[in-house]
Amino acid sequence: MFFASDNAGPIHPEVLEALARANEGYAMPYGADAGTQRVQAQIREIFEAPDAMVHLLATGTAANSIALACMCAPYETVFCSSVAHIHEDECSAPEFYSGGAKLTLVPCDVDKMRPDDLRASIAAEGTRGVHGPQRGAVSITQVAEKGSVHSLDELRALVNVTKEFKLPVHLDGARFANALATLGCSAAEMTWKLGIDAVSFGGTKNGLMGVEAVIFFDPKKSWEFELRRKRGAHLFSKGRYLSAQMEAYLANGLWLTSAVKANANMARLSNELRGLEGVSFLAEPDANMVFAWMPRAVHQRLHNGGAVYYLMQGNLEGDDPNEPLLCRLVSDWSISQGQIDQFIALARG
Repeated sequence: MFFASDNAGPIHPEVLEALARANEGYAMPYGADAGTQRVQAQIREIFEAPDAMVHLLATGTAANSIALACMCAPYETVFCSSVAHIHEDECSAPEFYSGGAKLTLVPCDVDKMRPDDLRASIAAEGTRGVHGPQRGAVSITQVAEKGSVHSLDELRALVNVTKEFKLPVHLDGARFANALATLGCSAAEMTWKLGIDAVSFGGTKNGLMGVEAVIFFDPKKSWEFELRRKRGAHLFSKGRYLSAQMEAYLANGLWLTSAVKANANMARLSNELRGLEGVSFLAEPDANMVFAWMPRAVHQRLHNGGAVYYLMQGNLEGDDPNEPLLCRLVSDWSISQGQIDQFIALARG
């Protein structure tokens, strides 16, 4: 019953098989292997973007941070949600890799920025001449941090505000496939067709050992990214082990079928929890993650029964069994129906 994170799940067997095949013989290093070229072509086809530049890295933090460094000068600021992953969970890596660009936090409705708040935040910066930070990129997370998925209209509204100020837009797509599975649209429709300039295309949370792709729809940024990736110590020598994972991920739609499974697992779990007394959700679980308030007594039964997940607010120790405590539950493609059944049985008591 492991619902702590989709980072913690196993590598998909098809990906392991691809790594074993890649381990045979020799291949050119530093991304010059044939597999990297095939992956770049596959991603361009998926995104319907023949001129896009595609770069592979091992971590999502590096993907977000180096991409934003290419989109934001050190004297500029990145606009993001007040609960954005790049703010709360990346240890100031965006500031580090950009050489000091700050983050401007935009108020959000649970986990989504609102267009009016984004406009106000952008308008408030860049107004103090040489004394203040200049306006830089806007970063949007999809799936958002509390489990919501931006609709295409919501994304379009945010991008339109950004373009009013002629600023670039970055999409943190650590759970890109989960969002796409929810919306049922194409990768192009969720990105460059809306005006998004760069995407961190995640794979590690969806069955890969560790690989992410950064996609620039404007190829002018490609060489700068390569230099920053090397300088930032994220250019793998044995790049074939990154490309082998990503190639297996993209082959036969594995990236989407895995996301569909993860989303379906969360839909079943959340639907079962929804009817229990004292349970409520911080936001509707649109993909594979939910933040739920549950009574302390429920959490105690779950933890005593072996369930693993994060408590985000409150603690298990206390006198009031009915006091609501906030937790985060995340499912991946590998969670079994038996684990969900066991979790629900414990929650029901």
